[in-house]
Amino acid sequence: MAGQAEDRVFSVSEITELIKATLEDGFPRVTVQGEISNFRPSSTGHYYFSLKDNEAVISVVMFRNRLDGLRFQPADGQLVKAFGGVSVYSRRGSYQLICESLLRAGEGDILALLEQRKRTLAAEGLFDESRKRPLPLYPSRVAVVTSPTGAAVRDILRILARRNAGIDVVILPTPVQGDGADERIARQIETANRFSMADVLIVGRGGGSLEDLLPFSSERVVRAVAASRIPVISAVGHETDVSLADFAADVRAPTPSAAAELVAASRAELASRVRALESEISVSFNRRMERVRLLLSQFTGEDLARSVRLFLQPVFQRFDDARADLSRAMVDNVNEKARRLELASRELASCSPLDILQRGYAVVSLERTGKVLLSAERVKKGDGIRVRLARGGMRAVTEETYAGEKL
Repeated sequence: MAGQAEDRVFSVSEITELIKATLEDGFPRVTVQGEISNFRPSSTGHYYFSLKDNEAVISVVMFRNRLDGLRFQPADGQLVKAFGGVSVYSRRGSYQLICESLLRAGEGDILALLEQRKRTLAAEGLFDESRKRPLPLYPSRVAVVTSPTGAAVRDILRILARRNAGIDVVILPTPVQGDGADERIARQIETANRFSMADVLIVGRGGGSLEDLLPFSSERVVRAVAASRIPVISAVGHETDVSLADFAADVRAPTPSAAAELVAASRAELASRVRALESEISVSFNRRMERVRLLLSQFTGEDLARSVRLFLQPVFQRFDDARADLSRAMVDNVNEKARRLELASRELASCSPLDILQRGYAVVSLERTGKVLLSAERVKKGDGIRVRLARGGMRAVTEETYAGEKL
């Protein structure tokens, strides 16, 4: 095989294609670390540069569609890690690295650490959307936790002054990078809450490298943001920068300037909203009045009176029917009670002793005892008796008594 290759004559294209296939198949995914040199963005948006070390140089191209995930602006002299595949550019007969992602040296380990921390804090519910609170529409005081000398605080003050000079601003100064910065940031957040210093809290800084932004991804700061009773806007770095504080905050602003825009509705915007609401109310009121006029125009006074009569007639008729039914029920009830009273009176009269006397009977009582006599056995000859008739009565003296029915 070696002899055949040596004897064969290749064209430039053939040998280039063989080399291209060998390199691209042999190094489809590699990570190369080196120093950027000769960085030159093209007019089409692609990045061209070289990676070098003390002994070698490799050309690199990073196409525009891969730039969205780039977290920094490449520049000559930066030490970076480029991930991609080796390819051959046939027209020049040179090989190059097609870069798919680019990190500053050391960023990979940092990103892995941040990803693990993010998962841990998310599992505790610190990033849940249900915890997010709306910002007050018209805050009267805004507290800003940031460096007092950085560009971020100047941008915030400038925008607040331009849009709404009536907002009070409290600056809570703190270092925003370096050792101990996270502790100072967290303490200032806690201070703002302890003394209820504002209606809205902006926590942030201007742009920087991944290492510069690390304090805003520390567990201490994330927990302070999540525990804040004051609504928090996280405004860390530029739009492409992301910190863990962004996930815990109630609102994430892409920049400190955008955070100031969020909390300060401009006077012109407020006046415009008032005019718009006034116009809406006026239009709505006029529409309702027009509908009322249209409805009323369909009816004359006679029509209205007729409608009222048609509405009330069934009511009055039901009332008359109910009154008649009630009257009949009362008469029937009285008649029934009278009939029952008459029957009871007759029955009572039939049981009355006086009624019996009317039929010729008499009531006889022994004079000395006053008891009604039911039997002659209690009466002796010479006893006085009293006789009560239906009308009047008499006194008599017993001459004789007898048993049985002898008269």
